[in-house]
Amino acid sequence: MMKGGLGGLMKQAQQMQQNMQKAQAELAVTEVEGQAASGMVKVLMTCAHDVRRVSLDASVIDPEDKETLEDLLVIALNDAMKKAGALTEQRMGAFSSGLNLPPGMKLPF
Repeated sequence: MMKGGLGGLMKQAQQMQQNMQKAQAELAVTEVEGQAASGMVKVLMTCAHDVRRVSLDASVIDPEDKETLEDLLVIALNDAMKKAGALTEQRMGAFSSGLNLPPGMKLPF
């Protein structure tokens, strides 16, 4: 009887691993957009942190003020990374919800 329970548990673990791998593959191509300056600077990236595109409104391109543009790019990139992290946590968090992990402990995604 113990073997059947262990076998069932192993099947569940394998199924969960397959589902996690599928979700990770989907997240790797899921795109999020970070913005700065009310959308005048945009960064499109995947949840795997691959930057796909940077869009700049002509009004933020000032050769005399390169530092502001650099700051806006950092803000947009950080915004995109936060969104990617939140989406990853939302999708992958379901896998750890039934595991009764101690508070603060997370699975590596």
